[in-house]
Amino acid sequence: MTTSTPKKGLHIGLWVAQVLLGAAFGMAGIMKLGTPAEEMVANGMAWAARVPAGLILFIGAAELAGAFGLIVPSATRILPSLTPLAAAALTLVMVLAAGEHVMAGEGAHIAPNFVLGGLALFIAWGRHKAAPITARDAAARTAIPQR
Repeated sequence: MTTSTPKKGLHIGLWVAQVLLGAAFGMAGIMKLGTPAEEMVANGMAWAARVPAGLILFIGAAELAGAFGLIVPSATRILPSLTPLAAAALTLVMVLAAGEHVMAGEGAHIAPNFVLGGLALFIAWGRHKAAPITARDAAARTAIPQR
């Protein structure tokens, strides 16, 4: 058994997590940016009634930016070090969301925060330490022999 097999499996697992989490946060961000707070409350998101409308828009923009950050830098290999940073920021968003639910007495609603935050933390760790993606310019420098 070679040592590259687990790393390849981890790399694939991280890509799957990145795409799924990117889709989840992308859809959540678009929803928060395009849906009035009253409609969000009517659809079961009670927290939207407790926070200012500007904060809802900020959270939506942060989630959308995080979704792009999970995928685009790694896919293009342009500044792929932004991917673990985006994942860490989304982990923080989920920790804060869980805290808001706990303070509001909505402990039953924190499970999605833990799942999404855990996946984001996995991506942050994986893309920073275990299976980082090499930047395109660095890969090109190592492929061209130096004279």
